[in-house]
Amino acid sequence: MAVNIVRKIDDRVRIRHALVSVSDKQYLDRLVLPLVELLPGITLFSTGGTHEAIARMLGKDASKNLRQVSSYTGQPETQGGLVKTLDFKIYLGLLTETYNPAHQEDLARTGAVPIDLVVVNLYPFGKVTARQGVTLEEARANIDIGGPCMLRAAAKNFHRVAALVDPLDYQPFTEALRRNGGSTTLEQRFELAKKAFRHTAEYDAAISRYLSTVVFDAASSCYEVQ
Repeated sequence: MAVNIVRKIDDRVRIRHALVSVSDKQYLDRLVLPLVELLPGITLFSTGGTHEAIARMLGKDASKNLRQVSSYTGQPETQGGLVKTLDFKIYLGLLTETYNPAHQEDLARTGAVPIDLVVVNLYPFGKVTARQGVTLEEARANIDIGGPCMLRAAAKNFHRVAALVDPLDYQPFTEALRRNGGSTTLEQRFELAKKAFRHTAEYDAAISRYLSTVVFDAASSCYEVQ
């Protein structure tokens, strides 16, 4: 299998495009408002309830900085939000390397843009499965797919992309941005990548632990099997 071995990267990366899609919207204003203040030209791609929350925060000027993921990808969300961000243009924007000419040609060919920041926290699987009497189907519906994929892509490409998973990191992150003129640093991105991979690993472990406690009869009883 061929892999890309990267040699040349930038220490500081100015944030021009960010993707924000969070289940837990706590403290989101502490991130969004400073981002728009520090980086007036930033584009925030978002989905569903997160898009609505950001639109309320930005008020009448929201359209200057906020864009629906579906309008960017050209693909509407599926019913129930099942597929929102699993799109070639999104992952091209997350995984491209700045000094790779082929990657830059792919961006130009598809009309995609490099995404410099991903802000994601995942469906509350642990909270749901901790409830008394939760069914397998309720648990299954709260298994996040797009969120872990985006976090893994962003964290893998820490050369260029910052991955934020914890609302408690929003304020320190924007304070660091302010000190660095609106740019992330390689050290900052690397530390955030560690946290992102730890977050997705713990999430998958929680799913595995839960499923190991469910017997097949309990699983099949959730459904009208044809």
